[in-house]
Amino acid sequence: MTHLTDLLTAVTSGGDPGPFALLRRDGADELELFTGPVDTVERLADIPLPPGTPGARTLALVPYRQITERGFACVDDGAALECLQIREHRRIPLADALAALPDEPVRTTDAAFDVTDEEYARTVQRVLAEEIGRGEGANFVIHRTLHATVQGRPLVAALAALRRLLVAERGAYWTFVVHTGTRTLVGASPERHVSVDDGLVMMNPISGTFRSGGGTADRAALLRFLADPKEVEELYMVLDEELKMMATVAEDGGQVIGPYLKEMSHLAHTEYLLAGRGTRDVREVLRETMFAPTVTGSPMENACRVIARHEGRGRRYYAGVLALLGHDEAGRQTLDAPILIRTAEISPTGHLRVPVGATLVRHSTAAGEVAETHAKAAGVLAALGLGPAASTGGSPVARLADDPEVRDALAARNAPLARFWLDQRAPDASRLPGLAGRRVLIVDAEDTFTGMLAHQLGALGLAVSLRPWHAGGPVDGYDLVVVGPGPGDPGSLDEPKMVAVRELLTELLATGRPTLAVCLGHQVLAGLLGLPLHRREAPYQGMQREVSLFGRVRRVGFYSTFTARADADLLASAYGPVELARDADDGAVHALRGRGFAGVQFHPESVLSPDGLAVLTELLTGLLPAPRADELSATGGHA
Repeated sequence: MTHLTDLLTAVTSGGDPGPFALLRRDGADELELFTGPVDTVERLADIPLPPGTPGARTLALVPYRQITERGFACVDDGAALECLQIREHRRIPLADALAALPDEPVRTTDAAFDVTDEEYARTVQRVLAEEIGRGEGANFVIHRTLHATVQGRPLVAALAALRRLLVAERGAYWTFVVHTGTRTLVGASPERHVSVDDGLVMMNPISGTFRSGGGTADRAALLRFLADPKEVEELYMVLDEELKMMATVAEDGGQVIGPYLKEMSHLAHTEYLLAGRGTRDVREVLRETMFAPTVTGSPMENACRVIARHEGRGRRYYAGVLALLGHDEAGRQTLDAPILIRTAEISPTGHLRVPVGATLVRHSTAAGEVAETHAKAAGVLAALGLGPAASTGGSPVARLADDPEVRDALAARNAPLARFWLDQRAPDASRLPGLAGRRVLIVDAEDTFTGMLAHQLGALGLAVSLRPWHAGGPVDGYDLVVVGPGPGDPGSLDEPKMVAVRELLTELLATGRPTLAVCLGHQVLAGLLGLPLHRREAPYQGMQREVSLFGRVRRVGFYSTFTARADADLLASAYGPVELARDADDGAVHALRGRGFAGVQFHPESVLSPDGLAVLTELLTGLLPAPRADELSATGGHA
């Protein structure tokens, strides 16, 4: 079937139209129709992307279970990685599509969430207390699913729902129906996960949810929302997490653009765009960015463990992506991949699933997150006849994003952030002659903040290598070892990661090799120096503070639950005197430095650390003294 009318005729007559996808991209005045056979593959690397004619070649339905390709935990539900191999691609004017699509109500029965509001509220409380409160991460997304049964032909219902979404929903990145024969997905996703075009990699962290209830949004309430610390910090945290991903797939990391307000029919979100140049195969880009922190949490690896623990069931396609792969006119690979949220899955027998989740942070309340799941599901549920449609009063909806006060409130969010990530960076602009070429090993303790740290150290001129904590291996040949951040209790005596980090730091202290420890590494280092460790009553997850560091006030970002404490500014240790930068109120040790080593409790690489690069420069200058003349001559004048 190559024409929309032919396809719809087959559907309404009860025939089999074969696999197809019908989608509208953000702002387009047309829909795209893709048809072709569907194959199932095991891995992202197996997604077919044959060279040849420019244009879209494959549309992949990537389920959440593919996260196991990164070695991360999940409840494996066996959902298939299906690939629609595009044989024909047609463009249909939006008006023609609306005229052709079925304009009839969708009828369902037996609608109910698999997890009640009360049960979901209890899960929220457990995650806040047992995970965020114990240092397992900064934020986590926990989902629930509404189940129902579609009356009549499922594919007709899906196409009718698509029409209603095209008419009533706004602000969607993709509005779509994808039919593979084994399942039908219909939705309006607000969020680009990742795209690649002309070598430009882009991601779209979205977080913070303003609930308008389907009517005209209250301007004053929106301005209060934009000033709400919980909503501001929630967006900052996912911004940091997606910058970690960009640090892997873009050669120079990501540049932050925005923020913006994304307005939809029942709610609005705040969002950023991230952009950077990359040369990786687009299937590798997909793999390295599984999956967005807006639907998982951070740090990513431990977020997946937390999700598996507290959800206890598979996610199927929720939090996965649709991925459209192809080539441009020059033969370069292209990718466009929205996140599978605000999406319904319908089986051939009419079983309907609408999964939805909320982001839990330290300021979350159980009632607020329950309400957020209802608001997020409202748009697609209205299209499926399971909720009220948004009311516009019969006239176009005014964009609050164009309001001057709203624009000013959004722009103000960038004032406290690190310019390193917001500004275009000229090559070698931050390079320090005394550090150029020095070799650095970063040991990753399960927090890919280390990728951002590698970009900052590289910008200073250092040659950086990354190694996971469990890989082991010698540290000879490195001028500096950075022991990085990660989740967990630094005082644990038997947890394998803590044992390994403690052994590494003990070796580094004993040999005198220059060492910088960050966050978790700092906590373990402080413990080895004899300082007591404490769990904070209120976690410092995604918190920005001004702190005094060795005589200077610095604004930096914290992601921590534990801290070392001291009652004096100088510590006598087995490794010589140690200078401490302490909190004046509770004695929390924000940083320390001794002969050949230093540690910081905060994240100098975070977007929340506007003074982070300056702090790194000062610490590294002390740890790596200028090379001797004979060293310079041995390297041709470059250290």
